[in-house]
Amino acid sequence: MKKMDNVIESSFRDKHLGDLYASYMDAKKNEKFQKLVELLKVDDKILMKYTSTLEESANEYNNCLHCKSISNCKNKVCGYAYLPKVENDKLTFNYVACKRKRKLDKETSFSKNVYLYDLPADIKNASISEIYLEYKERFDVIKYLNDFIKDFDAQKNVKGLYLHGNFGCGKTYLVAACFNELAKKNYKSAIIFWPEFLRDLKASFQSDFKEKYEKIKKVPLLLIDDIGAEATTLWGRDEILCPLLQYRMEEHLVTFFTSNLDIKELEKHFEVSKDNAGEVKAKRLIERVKQLTCDMEMISNNLRK
Repeated sequence: MKKMDNVIESSFRDKHLGDLYASYMDAKKNEKFQKLVELLKVDDKILMKYTSTLEESANEYNNCLHCKSISNCKNKVCGYAYLPKVENDKLTFNYVACKRKRKLDKETSFSKNVYLYDLPADIKNASISEIYLEYKERFDVIKYLNDFIKDFDAQKNVKGLYLHGNFGCGKTYLVAACFNELAKKNYKSAIIFWPEFLRDLKASFQSDFKEKYEKIKKVPLLLIDDIGAEATTLWGRDEILCPLLQYRMEEHLVTFFTSNLDIKELEKHFEVSKDNAGEVKAKRLIERVKQLTCDMEMISNNLRK
């Protein structure tokens, strides 16, 4: 009985191998499949065990050969091909980044140096090369930022910029483009939408408050975006912003601001109450802003229309 079982098992195994081989030989009739297996230089007896996976790889490899841009990638994982690799006469399959994906990663690797909080995608992708030059009212700021990029040295006591102006004139985009250029030189920065950041900090007392606060407190380059748009509270002014600016002033950390308010209007915004104490605290805060920045105004067309 045992001998008969062995005969049956052997017959089944032979049939299974025969089916594998037939399927493999049928797949080799496909030109794409044939080209891939020829590149592997592995015996057919090994390759035939992976026919279906090799067919998938052949399709993805062919897609890569005829791809014109990563945005038109036809593979399952954009920018990657599922390809075989020979190891000790065995095949392993892994997702391998295509040349376009590797190039894109290299070109955008700087983005890991910029921390964004609650800001749109166009700010993340802001580029000096794509800044609108139609409006002469923006030229002074653009020149200032270009010079800042060219001459920046984190080891020196460098002032940031308090950039104020009308709604939608591109203040945040310009500073973000500047930070992205410096990120390519491996300088780390953060851009935070101040009103929302304050709300989030307040909600994170029981979780990661300290981590979030310390991150922006110590980052080498910081943009506090849309300051003055938040609801002013004693907590936000005296417990969060004032210590933040004091630390950055003492440590000579570069700080930028964007706002729809000029410096005098910002001071009024921070008075909160009309008593003498509120006025004194607002003045102290504004002195820190002045110590950290140069003041520039930009009045231009609303680019968000």
